[in-house]
Amino acid sequence: MDLGIKDKIAIVGASSKGLGKAVAFGLAGEGVRLTICSRGKEALEETTEEIKSRTGAEVLALRGDVSKPEDVKEIVSQTMKKYGTVHILVNNAGIAPKERRDILDMSEESFDEVLSINLKGAFFLAQQAANWMIEQKKTDKEFTGCIINITSVSAVAALANRGEYCISKAGRSMVTQLLAVRLGDFDIPVYEVRPGIISTDMTAAVKEKYDKLLNEGLSLQKRWGFPDDVGKAVSSLAVGNFPYSTGQVIMVDGGLTLRRF
Repeated sequence: MDLGIKDKIAIVGASSKGLGKAVAFGLAGEGVRLTICSRGKEALEETTEEIKSRTGAEVLALRGDVSKPEDVKEIVSQTMKKYGTVHILVNNAGIAPKERRDILDMSEESFDEVLSINLKGAFFLAQQAANWMIEQKKTDKEFTGCIINITSVSAVAALANRGEYCISKAGRSMVTQLLAVRLGDFDIPVYEVRPGIISTDMTAAVKEKYDKLLNEGLSLQKRWGFPDDVGKAVSSLAVGNFPYSTGQVIMVDGGLTLRRF
């Protein structure tokens, strides 16, 4: 039997700060029980306590690095062990390159590091969750699950000094489409949320640059996006407001990528 959103279980990747933290808070506010994951112990513990104290939500905190296959398996298996099921995966883990370098000077080390988390790790975490969801669907025809991949406008907007990041996000965008095709028979929707210029730790170093560009009309809405803007979009998908929209991209970019004259 299908459950209300307050009875559902979500895994939120890279959820100790930034976009992931906002997503976790948004889902916790809906009553969803959570598994939150991060590589950093201290930030993970702080976020866990903050979510519990502010929302009362049940939270399982797991340290994990999605670039490591054993950690990917552990995230899903520990969630199943604690809650017995998983309904929602928010695939958010991601890093930027340590240095912004011209694509003609990009190092193999940087390429491998970024893609191992942003693409490879994200794919195999989604694969693990998808297989669990299929098994649950087979035993309960009314089971509802979904996968939400967080990408970036960099999936379609080329930045030649951050090529490895763009490639990783474009790849994750294709993962959304592939999983949507594969999970269609099980009525498990897969979505992509594509943020624009969001104020996070990752963008702090280029704040002055984008302050100027936004003021000059880079996007239709002349402001930075906030993590909560992304969190609200994810929550709307997770609660089931778009059940017949599998494979679709939800833009959270203030009109940045809208074609205009």
